[in-house]
Amino acid sequence: MPALLEMHDIRKSFGATTALDGVSLMVDAGEVMALIGENGAGKSTLMKILSGAESADAGRMTINGRPYAPHGPNDALTAGVAMIYQELNLAPDLSVEDNIMLGQEMGKFGLLKRGEQRRRVAEVLDRLGHPELEPKTLVSQLSIGAQQLAEIARALVMQARVIVFDEPTSSLTQHDVARLFEVIRSLCDDGIGIVYISHFLEEVREVAKQYTVLRDGESVGTGLLDDVSEQELVRLMVNRDVDEMFPSVPHEPGDVLLHINGLSGRHAPDDVSLELRRGEILGITGLVGAGRTELLRCLFALDDVKAGKVTIGTLSPAAAPKARIRAGLGLVSEDRKGEGLAQTRSIADNLTYSRLTPYSRGGWLRLGERRTQVEHWMERLHVKARSPEQSIVELSGGNQQKVALARVMHQDAEVLLLDEPTRGIDIGTKAEIYRLIGELAASGKAVIFVSSYFTELLSVCDRVAVMSRGRLQDVRGASEWTEETILSTAIGTDA
Repeated sequence: MPALLEMHDIRKSFGATTALDGVSLMVDAGEVMALIGENGAGKSTLMKILSGAESADAGRMTINGRPYAPHGPNDALTAGVAMIYQELNLAPDLSVEDNIMLGQEMGKFGLLKRGEQRRRVAEVLDRLGHPELEPKTLVSQLSIGAQQLAEIARALVMQARVIVFDEPTSSLTQHDVARLFEVIRSLCDDGIGIVYISHFLEEVREVAKQYTVLRDGESVGTGLLDDVSEQELVRLMVNRDVDEMFPSVPHEPGDVLLHINGLSGRHAPDDVSLELRRGEILGITGLVGAGRTELLRCLFALDDVKAGKVTIGTLSPAAAPKARIRAGLGLVSEDRKGEGLAQTRSIADNLTYSRLTPYSRGGWLRLGERRTQVEHWMERLHVKARSPEQSIVELSGGNQQKVALARVMHQDAEVLLLDEPTRGIDIGTKAEIYRLIGELAASGKAVIFVSSYFTELLSVCDRVAVMSRGRLQDVRGASEWTEETILSTAIGTDA
């Protein structure tokens, strides 16, 4: 019997760059195939070819043994191939029903058959095990986990036989992750084939049995996950042994550098007081909506500050981003695409926007001097790019994140506010970022590291703080926490 999906010897080049060099992939009905690899390994290009967004230069594909060569995304959907992207593709101002039925509306003579549509939507939601999701609710009012269910329901309405999940858990709570895995298992029970892309190897093992590893556009390993160790998977991905998943750089906390007293925003944070020392890495975690991001945005004065005082060294800057930057704060946003980086601008522009004075004279920029410095930071952070003039949108997610970090380092910030700095980043790049954070602390910088990934906080940080409903619940040394006590504190039970 042929596999549900077969991709044979797929090749794709963009000019002189070879993105895929003879990649093959097979997915059986009712199977989850984990597609693993670093950023830039070719996963996205391979899935774009599968979904009809790109065409292959060579190779062939089949679905249920029949030739498959989509001329665009609509062809792929018609053939039963659906994509669930990391950044969900929903219309926030439309209802759940309208999003699920978008492009598949039931009507006659230009009029929608609302009752029939609602019954169809209820069927697929019930099939997913979540009939409580109200079809009339606006998508903008749903949690990220519920929005993801609406996207999966849309794939089922389109009678998808192959569904690709691209980093589906990067913005989900642990509860929503568990719920998603239940849905994936039920999809497999119905004979649907799943391609699952993730940088979290522990969750890959939980949801998948088969794996394929891509590196530099080639298939470098495939087989059963039970037959391969995590260390072997990492070595396949990065082509070297990563001895330290969480590199440790010796550093010693010193004098208090940042003092927060009674900081409150419009909705969150709520009366947060905290001290941060030079050479210290403070982790902040909690469930989605706990107020972690809002705390950093109030610190940086991006959001309105209702009350409280922020002191950096001896300075108490005004509640404006420009004043906070001058006082020594630097922020790396969790939303790289939306606000962290100017996607259509160059690496050089993004890296230097927050500190142009070294290259400014008489209202003119000394571009040669700026390029020299940008090249220095690109080399230091191992940013893979053609030149400083390459636009951000052309870089992989990992290299974009390195540019965002390089910006606050070039800014010479004393306190770095890092919001989910490793989200959507491959394992090799994560290790580089962990080492970089340690080096920043060793140089006397203070770091606030916000993350939903408890393991990295416990491994990298000196102290960890847990937030819930906008308030700071507890702060302890990292060694005094476990993942279980963090979670129980975050949800408000006894730790």
